[in-house]
Amino acid sequence: MNEPRWLSEAELRMWITFVEATHLLERRLEHQLQTDGGLSHAQYDVLSTLSAAPGRRMRMTELAGRTVVSKSGLTYQVSRLEKAGLVRRESCATDERGVVAVLTDTGQRLLDKIAPGHVDTVRDYLIDLMTPEQRAVVDEVMTAVRERVRKAEHP
Repeated sequence: MNEPRWLSEAELRMWITFVEATHLLERRLEHQLQTDGGLSHAQYDVLSTLSAAPGRRMRMTELAGRTVVSKSGLTYQVSRLEKAGLVRRESCATDERGVVAVLTDTGQRLLDKIAPGHVDTVRDYLIDLMTPEQRAVVDEVMTAVRERVRKAEHP
């Protein structure tokens, strides 16, 4: 059995800072979205992903993958959004077992109202803290992390 590769002091410090910063940023984003629109970050992700999709519609399985949430978690979020009139579900025209989530006009209007505050929060607490070079490095690193994790989940 191989001995674990324990983190050095500097690596541990970086890891703890990363975890703390991501939790704090997520909390800040949740607060902004809840205050401005009564939405969770997960719900905002569903609305914004649908808004960018052709026809403001997407199969639920694809939407789950894009928003990085389990199928049951997405079903829960979409049910809440549907009750609020922000999303509706339809049968898939090409697959009778498939379900499509559709962003309603009401959902788009809410998204249009709260998106500027969301972007301001992302800028204030992340984007504007970095130089263009730092943003490029963060993009490169986080892309590598995303790809490594996705590959491990679907070998």
